[in-house]
Amino acid sequence: MSDAPYDRYRELEAYGGWSEEDARRVQALAPLVRPAFGPLVDDFYQEIDRHPQARKVITGGSAQVARLKETLTRWLDEMFTGPYDEAYVDRRWRVGLRHVQIGLDQVYTNAALSRLRRGLMAAVGAVWNGTTADLLAHLSSLHLRLDLDLAIIEDAYQAEYRRRETSAQRLATIGKIAGGVAHELRNPLNVVKTSVYYLLHGRQLSEEKRRAHLERIERQVSHANDVITSLNDFSRLPLPRLEKVLVVDCLRSAVDTLNLPPTISVVWDLPQPEALVVLADRGQLAIVLSNLIRNACDAMPDGGTLHLIGRREGERVEIAVRDSGAGIPPEELPRIFEPLYSTKAKGIGLGLSIAHEILSRHQGSLHVASQPGVGSTFTLRLPAA
Repeated sequence: MSDAPYDRYRELEAYGGWSEEDARRVQALAPLVRPAFGPLVDDFYQEIDRHPQARKVITGGSAQVARLKETLTRWLDEMFTGPYDEAYVDRRWRVGLRHVQIGLDQVYTNAALSRLRRGLMAAVGAVWNGTTADLLAHLSSLHLRLDLDLAIIEDAYQAEYRRRETSAQRLATIGKIAGGVAHELRNPLNVVKTSVYYLLHGRQLSEEKRRAHLERIERQVSHANDVITSLNDFSRLPLPRLEKVLVVDCLRSAVDTLNLPPTISVVWDLPQPEALVVLADRGQLAIVLSNLIRNACDAMPDGGTLHLIGRREGERVEIAVRDSGAGIPPEELPRIFEPLYSTKAKGIGLGLSIAHEILSRHQGSLHVASQPGVGSTFTLRLPAA
């Protein structure tokens, strides 16, 4: 098991106030409740049999029920004996994962544990011969033990749900972009096809015509390659390798690399550049800044002013890329981060999607403000180093 579930469990232990004294109290109850395990386990599965939504996950008949009864008995025995170490948490975590895999709704796990809880309380109360104060203290520790076990199972449920949701979203994204990819590739392929046909069957081709069609083919192949490269970047974006990055260095590198036209003037507004240090993947941050600056320049085809603004705001660093272009119509703003959605005639529509995904993986964010006829401002926020 990875460290994450156990680390999370230890955090929950501390949050709930679990102590060595609680562990001793629960373990002291073991000889009192162990004789009740058999009846409790039988009752547990008899109740499942009365609820179709819970019973549907038991597909192996009486043999499976017998195995499950043995597993539940061991689970109860471990809960009263410990130790409550990483292996213990791993076994509880796997219970949660297994319930998701077999399609058991989490609410039935909660209700089932409540039924076990009531049975255990009754079993302890029936044989207790100490003081009422001691009984309440022991039951309080047992309640906390049961709550922590349930928290581990619920955490596994949520982790698996998030994993499946991410996978479903990725599949939905693939479905959404499939049509756009077909369109983006079919157009250049049709152009190439007509030019090839002309080159093969045209009579008395002049050198000028032949060269024009070859250049046309080259342009369309280049465009198709750009589409494929962008899709590859989008689908295989690796997890960020975080390090301390001075943002101003990335900004200057992006500006130098893009070779901005002379009609665009750059205004630097970085009053404390040495404070603009973030935790980021240097290469991926360069992709984000290059995309934003390139988009800003594309929005000013006749020239304009590019403002690059940087501020330290508490534990975050804000970088804004502002242009003086035509702006984005209000009805298009909600969609600009969608894959393959572009407001540019020749845009592939993946630059902002990639930037948004990169920043999400950095625990950052990307926001846009735009006014038609005035320009747009894209603001990214990242954790400060």
